[in-house]
Amino acid sequence: MQLKQGNISKMKDLKILKEKENLLFKRKEIQAVINSEITPSYANMAKLISEKFSTPEKNIKIKKIKGKFGSSDFNIEMNIYASEKDKDDTEIKSKKEIEEKKKAAEEVKVKEKK
Repeated sequence: MQLKQGNISKMKDLKILKEKENLLFKRKEIQAVINSEITPSYANMAKLISEKFSTPEKNIKIKKIKGKFGSSDFNIEMNIYASEKDKDDTEIKSKKEIEEKKKAAEEVKVKEKK
């Protein structure tokens, strides 16, 4: 955990380039730039964005983090949803996300039986 916390401290200057409220999907579509010494991970970015916008991490979907060779600036595209249900209804889930959710549900069932 110390390594991850150190990575967040190396990220500086989060600048919001574009923020659009999409009422149809109940989300904010945000494009931002961050200056960082290292490539930011999706988890670190979700934590940073949740702190900045005062929203739970589970309501944030980071679409992409793009960097250019030799530059310390990274472009980030993300959506912040009003609720986790809105996010689950709108976003397409990858196979990995679906499998993780199934495993978590199975573990809960096993714990409940004991």
